[in-house]
Amino acid sequence: MVHPEHQSHSLADEMDSIENEDPTFLQQVERLHHLTVYSRWAAVLGLWMSVGLLSLWHVRHELELWADYFTWAALRYAIIFNRLPAIGIATCIGMTVSVLVWQSRNILWGLPKLDRDRLKLQVWKIRQQGPKHPLWAWINRSG
Repeated sequence: MVHPEHQSHSLADEMDSIENEDPTFLQQVERLHHLTVYSRWAAVLGLWMSVGLLSLWHVRHELELWADYFTWAALRYAIIFNRLPAIGIATCIGMTVSVLVWQSRNILWGLPKLDRDRLKLQVWKIRQQGPKHPLWAWINRSG
């Protein structure tokens, strides 16, 4: 019987050997990371274009009022009496802030080891599956 600890170590050793022998492996990991970044921002954009716009449209009258007379009471009124749009706008803002913080952390301090290892494992799995994998063309593109 193969213990999971031995299996994960052999997989890590195999990925390390691929990384050391194949110079394109790190480029593929970087491409997969870029795809992750693009996907997160696409999700944020999609959220704003659907939920965000509908929520803002629903509170358009309150926004007009705020343009003339902004008060904290008017904001409280809009949140209390328009709960669903308030939740929608808060979700859009929260998702945007979370992606900004995630990407800023990666830019300032680099990818954490856990994230790098996860990306390496995904690239390894994509390579094992070959051209049948939907991301094969993305990580193997030139340029």
